Amino acid sequence: MRNFDFSPLYRSAIGFDRLVNLLEAGQNQGNGGYPPYNVELVSENHYRIAIAVAGFAESELEITAHDNLLTVKGAHASDQKERNYLYQGIAERNFERKFQLAEHIQIKGAQLANGLLFIDLARVVPETLKPRRIEIK
Repeated sequence: MRNFDFSPLYRSAIGFDRLVNLLEAGQNQGNGGYPPYNVELVSENHYRIAIAVAGFAESELEITAHDNLLTVKGAHASDQKERNYLYQGIAERNFERKFQLAEHIQIKGAQLANGLLFIDLARVVPETLKPRRIEIK
């Protein structure tokens, strides 16, 4: 993957430091793409994230949202017995996946089915921010 240097933007763009930090954070996901995920547009204002979490029990998954940052963590219980694999093709490592959410995105729920963790999101724009028609008198 290419790495871009955004430092020249700091000199001429005022107030865009948060945007540049988001771009840099997206490049530095050091998890190697694990676990794989999909982001689906269900309807105009509804989204769904599907994360492949095969081998994780519901009690081993944690979903938190704070300041427009959705974090999904998976950690296996430490009391699992040692196994002697002849071949291991299924990754069973712990993970932490972060998603930066846009403003007014709310998490509506999560469910675990067939090794996939589904997280439903919706864009809920307050009435004060929606465009309104002004009558001409």
